Amino acid sequence: MLIARRIFPEIVARLAAHFEVRTSDDAPGGLQGDALIAALQGCDAVFVGATERIDAAVLDACPILRAVCSMAVGTNNIDLPACTARGIVVSNAPDVLTETTADFGFALMMAAARRITEAEHFVRAGRWQHWAYDLMAGADIHGRTLGILGMGRIGQAIARRGVHGFGMKLVYHNRRRLAEEVEAGLGGARWLSLEALLREADHLVLVLPYTPQVHHLIGATELAWMKPTATLTNIARGGIVDDGALAEALSQRRIAAAGLDVFEGEPQLCPALLALNNVVLTPHIASASLATRRAMADLACDNLIAAFRGDTPPTALNPEVLAGMRRV
Repeated sequence: MLIARRIFPEIVARLAAHFEVRTSDDAPGGLQGDALIAALQGCDAVFVGATERIDAAVLDACPILRAVCSMAVGTNNIDLPACTARGIVVSNAPDVLTETTADFGFALMMAAARRITEAEHFVRAGRWQHWAYDLMAGADIHGRTLGILGMGRIGQAIARRGVHGFGMKLVYHNRRRLAEEVEAGLGGARWLSLEALLREADHLVLVLPYTPQVHHLIGATELAWMKPTATLTNIARGGIVDDGALAEALSQRRIAAAGLDVFEGEPQLCPALLALNNVVLTPHIASASLATRRAMADLACDNLIAAFRGDTPPTALNPEVLAGMRRV
């Protein structure tokens, strides 16, 4: 099997007890394209993260591949239908990163609202000369309206922090409305249309999965619906927001601030974002506590080991293919 990116040595050792392992320590961001295909020759399993693209071209070039196990939650880098058609089991790593990611999303929202990054740069540049009533004055979090787009596990975890920790009022948009008892437990959360959500939220957090159907779901039109005092935080996936349109809205102060952990074409960024002082930028690290990243990697291991023992991987996305897998 191939580990397609640099990973914890303990994870390599754990897998080596079950498989003949190839590592990719010189690929901290993951192998891609021809390099990935070359490394996968002769491998029947691959351990990946959020960026290694497993598409039809890779699958066709690696005919003995039988398992693709990711340590990430999102699988938009993996062509699931193509894997299923070829009898390849795919798994991801949900649940174990929910609380850590929610912590980070809330912190990023607060950093944008309270201008923390801008204030730190101000101090480091030696520009702090005196106190003033409006020095780096930002927006309150407590008691304000929290809008969440995507109310899965992470969205609900952020909602709990806002409602129970900061007394926020909660509005949300989701494909399916939550059960009444869940809404009641979140302070009487209200389901709104997308437009109504954007118009009402003081602080909007995006936590929905990426699909082609939500590409640029938040563009110039949608940003124009938001309050000029509002903030937008994206910890979902790049491509859901039109980064160019967001940069323009921020530069013209049509919204107050943004916190972004994900970007279109990352690690490349829309250059206009880098010139702005009202956006907090982080490098896709919402799940990046050591304990959580280790738990994500361990779950990917659990899935790999189970698949080749003949058991159902704990978080298999297409378990129907398991009947035809070869065993080791």
